[in-house]
Amino acid sequence: MKLTFLGTGTSFGVPVIGCDCEACTSTDPRDQRTRHGALVETDVGRLLVDTPPELRLQLVATGVDSVDALWFTHIHADHIHGIDDVRAFTARGAEMPAYVPREYRRALESHFKYIFDDSFHAPKGSSKPHLRLTEFDVGETLRIVGRDFIPVRVPHGDCSVYGFRVGDLGYVTDGKSLPPEAIEVLSGVDVLVLNALWFGRPHPSHFNVEEAVEAARAVGARRTYLTHLTHRVTHRELLERLPDGVFPAYDGLSVEVA
Repeated sequence: MKLTFLGTGTSFGVPVIGCDCEACTSTDPRDQRTRHGALVETDVGRLLVDTPPELRLQLVATGVDSVDALWFTHIHADHIHGIDDVRAFTARGAEMPAYVPREYRRALESHFKYIFDDSFHAPKGSSKPHLRLTEFDVGETLRIVGRDFIPVRVPHGDCSVYGFRVGDLGYVTDGKSLPPEAIEVLSGVDVLVLNALWFGRPHPSHFNVEEAVEAARAVGARRTYLTHLTHRVTHRELLERLPDGVFPAYDGLSVEVA
């Protein structure tokens, strides 16, 4: 199984518009972070995690020419507003299964009525994404691209975000903490992905780096990759300051998982 980080930035991305800080003016390509997205590849297919605004650019940059299923972690703009780019995979009419937390289905359908309202037909010469929504909640196991995915719910301010465990991979973005039930599901994974904004100052709805490191220790992951990073920290600084076994992710990074 392989995990590819398509986008590793927050809702602002990096560089941030109008900013001349060290990260935003960096010549290190690993400091250029598009909005959150990822790809999980198994022997039988590819699962896309979220549809960020830069999705088309991310898929082109990583050479992805097919996607078999879609997982929505939640419905904040930076995680769903590239949904129309899925047309590239469904333009010939084939439906793509899309897995959405039960609590967000109606809102997703409302946000993108032209996709999910069967009475709407794309104008002649155009198309729309063809997605078949499947609701899920914690306590369920979903069979996707030939593997069992176990949903993991974490708090994110006044809402919830849904990551997952599949085999020895645990994936969580936009979390503020790992509740005991999440730690139980993720316990002992080989590769863990967590969001982390910056060092020091706490944030009300996201891990900072120190909190993410503590959460990784609670899970007992062998390798942890930090994503959803801000412009307040450079890739070089992260490499210098992170403890053994914890690494900064960057756009385009691929990681093999047993």
